Amino acid sequence: MSPRKKLRFEYYETHNECEFINFLHTLPILDQAKILATIQNIEEQGILVASRMQWVKKIEKDFYEIRVKRGSNIQRVIYFHIFGNRYLITHGFTKKSTKTPIKEIVRAKAIREKYEKCLREKENKS
Repeated sequence: MSPRKKLRFEYYETHNECEFINFLHTLPILDQAKILATIQNIEEQGILVASRMQWVKKIEKDFYEIRVKRGSNIQRVIYFHIFGNRYLITHGFTKKSTKTPIKEIVRAKAIREKYEKCLREKENKS
């Protein structure tokens, strides 16, 4: 049996701008650390363990959220599967209601569309 390939989360970036990193910088340092540690745990432990530990949750077809809570601060980070062991984080937000706001899902879909458009343009140039 071959060893499981470590997962890899990447951040969506355009014109040296990354919504996820910008979001992180708005948070207290301990919240930033908790989010980054959770992402690292998911990369190392895998999606199955992450699901059992409730670090991740499917929010819609092809979209998932990383769930982080520190005290009364609740953050969510939306991502989708690219291929293989690669996943792309679209953005993060502070959760204030019980359901993931539709506007955050719409935002994630728009980022995925931009990402896929960039990929198509690169393929057409080669």
